[in-house]
Amino acid sequence: MKNFLIDMDGVLVRGRTVVPGASLFVKRLQESGARFAVLTNNPLYTPGDLAHRLKIIGLDIPTENIFTSAMATARFLKAQTGAGKAFVIGETGLTSALHEAGFVLTDHDPDYVVLGETETYNFESITKAIRFVGAGARFIATNPDASGPSEHGIVPACGALAALIEKATGRAPFFIGKPNPLMMRTALNYLGVHSENTVMVGDRMDTDIVGGVQAGMDTILVLTGVTRREEVEQFPYRPTYIVNDVGEIDVMADKF
Repeated sequence: MKNFLIDMDGVLVRGRTVVPGASLFVKRLQESGARFAVLTNNPLYTPGDLAHRLKIIGLDIPTENIFTSAMATARFLKAQTGAGKAFVIGETGLTSALHEAGFVLTDHDPDYVVLGETETYNFESITKAIRFVGAGARFIATNPDASGPSEHGIVPACGALAALIEKATGRAPFFIGKPNPLMMRTALNYLGVHSENTVMVGDRMDTDIVGGVQAGMDTILVLTGVTRREEVEQFPYRPTYIVNDVGEIDVMADKF
């Protein structure tokens, strides 16, 4: 039986709507006993917050089956230094993960500037981040997404603000989230599974699929999100399988 890493937006949900077949897919996973994690680059919310939001729209996924770029970032930093001081621009999803990893959040001589996402970007905080990075603080960002969706249209995301700080300091951040295979590897360790027995399911060739390929996993591209079938040929790598939606994935099938 395979284990699964599953992208959230465009695969299980679109905004506040559950993607057709998603509920059936999650039910199959739970009944089969397969290990799985819903993988998201969104660092805004804690896993508990996301589980609650998903349950409201009809998708029941336990907190322990959700893995965010904020969690991956905190685990990476803990593995690097054990503990330390960080100046953080982000919301509860990121600050909680860093606290749990043993980091002190401060604006006094931090070891790291950790950039996530927030709905209230503050010019003073951005200025502090630029000065800390310029003075030698290591620059970490949760995910490279330049923009994200909202109810009113696209909004600037972590990658856009990271570009601003990089332009001002001349120092590029280290991005943790997809497509960095580090995100996949960290999620595999979180589940306690191996890449050769795990499948990455996603809707984006340039993040989900390439990250899965680089992490040594089989990959499944679903066509309910960003990538269309005819666009696959534009990329120098290919998914192992292509399906219309996650409802077509039989988690007990040998090929998956």
